[in-house]
Amino acid sequence: TLYSKHKACPGYPPLDQVRKFINDILGLMYPIRTNYKVKNEEDIKVYFDNTKLTLRDLVRNSCSDDKLSSIVDDFYKSLPVIYTIINTDIDAMFEGDPAASCKEEVIRSYPGFFAIACYRIAHKMYQLKIEILPRTITEIAHQITGIDIHPGATIDSHFCIDHGTGVVIGETAKIGKYVKLYQGVTLGALSVRKEDASSKRHPTLEDNVVVYAGATILGGKTIIGKNSIVGGNVWLPKSIPANSKIYYKAAMHNVDTKQMDTFVYSNSEKKD
Repeated sequence: TLYSKHKACPGYPPLDQVRKFINDILGLMYPIRTNYKVKNEEDIKVYFDNTKLTLRDLVRNSCSDDKLSSIVDDFYKSLPVIYTIINTDIDAMFEGDPAASCKEEVIRSYPGFFAIACYRIAHKMYQLKIEILPRTITEIAHQITGIDIHPGATIDSHFCIDHGTGVVIGETAKIGKYVKLYQGVTLGALSVRKEDASSKRHPTLEDNVVVYAGATILGGKTIIGKNSIVGGNVWLPKSIPANSKIYYKAAMHNVDTKQMDTFVYSNSEKKD
């Protein structure tokens, strides 16, 4: 019955509490994102401790009492590292977008910033084997920004998502340094079979790769070599070497002839 299901529910924290935690932790690191005004250093300590207490409540049902404190402490010990790598993402978004007038604009208003910052926080929780909460956090970011990043993905520093709506990054994707994705990019799997859950299903993007709007890159064995460019609307289920360019070309003929779709591939043969 519905009553028995409600009675047996383990009592996961309300989504509003998760949203508040994300906003508070980002506001702690980036004051431009919060209305909380501090008057002295003691206020900062109170702010910090309150977020820590909230996290304890959020993970209480995900682990035993004897592990609760160590998991929360481990997360907060990693916060300086998370903060540092998010700052590299801010740099990448600011440098990569001519429309960005200042870094504060990126922090306060860019969907790419919010989605990536939520991913960075959730990824650490994923590594700590916290259940449910990491995915909840990235799905909140997904709802707000349209950017879907699984917390299990591995993403290096200086990551930039420009515009971002419709970006999908799967659980086993690996992304190197200085990678830039535009809206509508999918880093997905060739298969969605449940028995493949423990295998690498999503592609690898090496350093300095740019993927333009609407491109779809699929498969756990697919590697996009460093310094490569994947053009808009490309469907790519196989690897390309470093320093490559691949783009979609539609050849339009007369009215009575069907559109012929082709992919054009080139490699600059640069030395690494």
